[in-house]
Amino acid sequence: MRVQDNLQDAAQEKRPRAAVIGAGHVGAVTALRLAETSLFSRVVLVDIVPGLAAGLALDMWHSAGLRGFTTRIEGSTDLSALEGASYVIMTAGRPRQPGMSRTDLTGVNAEIVGGVADGIRRHAPNSVVVVVTNPLEEMTHLMAKRTGFPSNRVIGMAGVLDSARFCSLIALEGVARPQDVNAIALGSHGAEMVIPLSLATANGRPLEDLIAKDRLAAIVERARDSGAEVVKLLQKGSAYFSPAESAASMVAAMVRGGGSLIAACVQSGGAYGVADTRIGLPVRLDANGMKEIVKLPLRPDEQMALAEAARSIAKRISELG
Repeated sequence: MRVQDNLQDAAQEKRPRAAVIGAGHVGAVTALRLAETSLFSRVVLVDIVPGLAAGLALDMWHSAGLRGFTTRIEGSTDLSALEGASYVIMTAGRPRQPGMSRTDLTGVNAEIVGGVADGIRRHAPNSVVVVVTNPLEEMTHLMAKRTGFPSNRVIGMAGVLDSARFCSLIALEGVARPQDVNAIALGSHGAEMVIPLSLATANGRPLEDLIAKDRLAAIVERARDSGAEVVKLLQKGSAYFSPAESAASMVAAMVRGGGSLIAACVQSGGAYGVADTRIGLPVRLDANGMKEIVKLPLRPDEQMALAEAARSIAKRISELG
């Protein structure tokens, strides 16, 4: 029995480690979702509030037998706990309040992201970083700049979330289940979000054949403003279940491989003919982060909207200094 236990322990330690920065709602749910996959040997939750991350981690671990996962969960106040992490998910930052835009958070969250980036560079220099902190494109750019990591290893989480929001709203029209709607959200995590409706389908049928044009436009608009809608309803705080699910699914996809197509905020490098900036594009992921940017056949109007989004994002990033 002891030999078998040793073999199990050795197999567990061969699995990658993940770390989540920020033990707020998004960070806590992300850590739990990662642990529940049992793809990781350990998930470390880090937060500056004394006892918060450790308490949440212990509470999560108490559910391991009930949920059937084997990933160890730990909490810490020190960024040195990132040591050995292959994947780091950055969720720390001030959340939106009613009436605030994502860009209203730039100053305060830039300071937080900058400090964490220095810690990631020091303690997890070979990791892939997934940024969730808003404003998404600016904070992804800042994370890459401060860590000095290659562009494939710093990725912003937004497209997965915005795509999921759109698909769930389409499902409310009664044409399909959310998982049977296929659509992708590109551009920015905000006003310049672009959903190429020419590629959107439900059970393989074009959405433009199933839903009236003006109704589709309204659903796109609601998806674009869904974060603000949740903030307004909650009155305090912002969305966390779907952002956490989105971030965790991205990291799990890297570990599992398979190369499924998703949207993520990456360095465009001139792809789609847009400015070289951080923008949501169709990509495939692998264990090392972004594997490739995928070229999709966009209509001219969709291509123009993506180019306009890139220009707006590039302007905001340039104002970071």
